[in-house]
Amino acid sequence: MNIATPTWRQHLLLLMLTLFYIEAFVGRQIMAVMIEPIKTEFGASDGQMGLLTGLAFAIVFALTGLSAGRLADRVSRTKLLAASAICWGVFTVISGVATGFIMLLIMRMLIAVAESPITAASLSLLADTYPIEQRAFAISCFTSGATISAIIALTVGAHWVELYGWRDTLFIISLPAAFIAFIFYFFMPDPRHVKVAPTEDSIYAQSPIDNAGNFKESTKSLFKLKDYRLLIYASAIATISANAFGMWNATFLVRSHDLTLTQAGMMAGFFGGGAAAIGILLSGYLANRIARRKGPLWMPLTGHLLGWSCMMIYLLWPQGLGDSWFFTNVPFAMIFCGLASFFSVWWFSPSISLLTEIVPNNQRALAISIQTVLVTLLGLGVGPMLVGFLSDIFSAVAGGESLRYALVVTSLSTLISVVILFRLKSYQAKQALLNHHPIHP
Repeated sequence: MNIATPTWRQHLLLLMLTLFYIEAFVGRQIMAVMIEPIKTEFGASDGQMGLLTGLAFAIVFALTGLSAGRLADRVSRTKLLAASAICWGVFTVISGVATGFIMLLIMRMLIAVAESPITAASLSLLADTYPIEQRAFAISCFTSGATISAIIALTVGAHWVELYGWRDTLFIISLPAAFIAFIFYFFMPDPRHVKVAPTEDSIYAQSPIDNAGNFKESTKSLFKLKDYRLLIYASAIATISANAFGMWNATFLVRSHDLTLTQAGMMAGFFGGGAAAIGILLSGYLANRIARRKGPLWMPLTGHLLGWSCMMIYLLWPQGLGDSWFFTNVPFAMIFCGLASFFSVWWFSPSISLLTEIVPNNQRALAISIQTVLVTLLGLGVGPMLVGFLSDIFSAVAGGESLRYALVVTSLSTLISVVILFRLKSYQAKQALLNHHPIHP
C-alpha cells in the first residue's frame, strides 16, 4: 500500500510521527540523568535503578507490545497514536508526584503500556506512505528521533534536573503530549484507504491470514520466515549494549571522569546523541545506494564492528590521558564516544527497510511490533539492568571503576549480533534482494 509520490501531507505525517517518537524517547532517556538524584532520594542501589530504567519498562512493553502491533493492523493507527500520547502524558505527570520507589516503578510500567503501539504503528504508516526507493530515508528520519531525544534529554534535561529537580522536569516534558494527541486525532487521517498493487512492497504481497485472522496464527506465520527471525534476533541483541551505554554513559562520565551532572549530560548528549543522529540519517541516505552494490547487510555489519571497536577505546581510556590536548572539562575520550555512537546506529534503517520487504504487507505492524518488543525486552530491559548488577558485583574489586568494567562486559553482546548477521548474509531474503536490491559481484 504505497502512495507513489509522497506529498507535503505525507511529509507532515512523518514530522508528527517523529515528534511523538522524540517525546517518548525523551521520557526514556532523561532517566539517565535522573539516576543519581532518584537513587539518593529513595536510597536505591545500582541494580534497583537498572530495574527502574530498564527491565520493569521492558517486561510490560513485551506483554503489551504484540497486542498493540496486531491492533495497529486492524484500527486507525493515527487515532491509536492519539490515545497513546494522552496516556503517556498522564502517566508521566503522575511519575513526578511518586511518593516512593515502588510507585515510580509502577508508573514506568504504565508508561510502557502507553508507548507500546508507537513504533509499530508509526513504521507501518511510513511503509504505507513512502515507496520502497524512499522508505529507508523516511525511516531514518523517523528513527533519528531517538538520537535527537538523547541530545535533548542529556543536555537540556540534565540542566533542568539540576535546576528544578527530577520531579518538575517530568512535568515539563509531559506538556507536548497533549498537542501531539490533538493533531493526530483531528488532523492526521490514516492513509490505509489508499491502495496500490501489493507486489510493489513485499515479496510475499499479502499473507493468507487477513486482518481478522488469529493472532497466534499470524505470529507463527511470521516466525516461519527464517530471514525475519534472524533479522529481529540480531537487532534485539545489538541493542543490549546500545541501551546500556545510553542509559549509563552520563553516570560513567560522572564517576570515571569526575564531571558534574550537567557537564556529563552535555557530553553524552552532544558527542553521543549528536553523532548518532548524524549516523542514522547518513545510513538512511546511503542504505539503498550501498545495498545495490554490496547488499543490505554491509552497513549493519560494518557499523557494528567499527562502533564496538571505538566503544572499547572509549570505555578503557584512562581518566586524564590527553585531556590537555582538548578543551577544559571535555575528556579526550569523547572523540571515541562520538565515533562509537556514529557507527553503532548504522544497522537500524537498513534492517527495518529490509524487514518491510520480507514480510507480508498486511502483517507489517505485527512484524515490526515483534521486533520492537524483542529490542525493548533485551535492549532496554536487560541492558541497563545487567550493567547495574554487574557494577554492584564488580564494586568489591574495582571500587569506583566498577561501572566502567560493567559497560565493557555488556558491550560484548554486539559481537553476537555480528555472528547472527553473517548467518543471515549467507541466506538473506534472496527474492527481496534480487527484486529490489540487486547485488553486483
